[in-house]
Amino acid sequence: MLARRKMKLNDLSAAVGVSVPNLSILKTGKARAIRFTTLEAICRVLACQPGDILSFTEEANDSDDRHEEQATDSQ
Repeated sequence: MLARRKMKLNDLSAAVGVSVPNLSILKTGKARAIRFTTLEAICRVLACQPGDILSFTEEANDSDDRHEEQATDSQ
């Protein structure tokens, strides 16, 4: 969406009020979470919908598996 809007990460950072390093983490897909207010601000500036900039990929996470096992054991 940045390329489509001919916008650089620095410009988005200034418009949204989120640091360039934090936006870079979002851009590279390394973020573990995003606040709805941040997502809303990004979508407002880029004139897009959340689905235009987010995608779901399933990851195996050992800590989640252990949590599920503990929850099952305690039932």
